[in-house]
Formats: sequence, structure tokens, C-alpha cells
Amino acid sequence: MDLNGMGLLGAIIIGGLAGWLAEKFMKSDMGLLMNIILGIVGAVVLNFLLSLVGIGTGTGWLVYLIVGFIGASLLIAIARMVRR
Repeated sequence: MDLNGMGLLGAIIIGGLAGWLAEKFMKSDMGLLMNIILGIVGAVVLNFLLSLVGIGTGTGWLVYLIVGFIGASLLIAIARMVRR
């Protein structure tokens, strides 16, 4: 699991913030644990997808927050499409 230069505690905190921002942006209603999971998994999945097309995302907490937010938003959108 690539945490993009973040330690585990940093990934949990930044991932939770990214998941919370995505939750508010997508007007979804989830709990704290799901926000953390969405932020971390979203960042890891989007980092992987971007690396497949040759785009490096860099390191640091701000990059992790942005990538986590975008990845979590995509995961929420995909979950909504699957439910329908």
C-alpha cells in the first residue's frame, strides 16, 4: 500500500479529512470511519490509476489530501452508480 510519503498516522488523519471533504462535496452521509477509509483508499486507488498512465503525483500532505479527495469523490460516485 503506497501512502504517498505519509506515515500511517498521517495517512489516517489526512485521509479522514479528504473523506470528510468528499462527503460534504458529494452531499453524502457517512460516518467518521467510512470517511477515513474512503480518503485513504481513494488516494491509493487514484495514485495507482495515475501511475498506470504515467502521471506522478508527488509527495506530501497537500498532494495526499487533494488526491484523497478526488479519489474518495470518485468512489462515492461509483457507489451511487452501482446502487441504482
